[in-house]
Amino acid sequence: MQYQDFLIRAWQPSDRISAFNLIGSVLAEYGLTQEPEGADRDVLEVENFYQNGEFWAIERQGKLVGTGAYYPISRGQNAVEIRKMYLLPEVRGIGLGKFLLTELESAIAKKGFDQIWIETASVLKEAVQLYERNGYEPSTGVETLRCDRVYVKYLR
Repeated sequence: MQYQDFLIRAWQPSDRISAFNLIGSVLAEYGLTQEPEGADRDVLEVENFYQNGEFWAIERQGKLVGTGAYYPISRGQNAVEIRKMYLLPEVRGIGLGKFLLTELESAIAKKGFDQIWIETASVLKEAVQLYERNGYEPSTGVETLRCDRVYVKYLR
């Protein structure tokens, strides 16, 4: 799919290291630590973690500039978690994040899921605002060490 001059496409094995490094750079920008053996293991093992979900790469002029993904989880009822929604600084503030979130939600709804969960950190202020402005409700039960917020959105 397209958004302006961005191509949003399915992850490919050749994206593995670029996606991992992109996510690491965004986390570092906010003072957060990448966890290759923990919260970020899914980026290194996409084939294992996203069999029943999707992992998308966002490109601009052949350069990886963002990621977004989701997979089913046991928390909630018929639920998925949106994961790895990261954009490089140079592509923020132009509506790409909202577009990506909307497209992820649409893909999730088409697969028949009822709930979307998201974990994030308060320091990711833009992400927190995006989720809160788009119908995500604060919840409890943070499972990821670097996160301190969890949200849920009910689709049905």
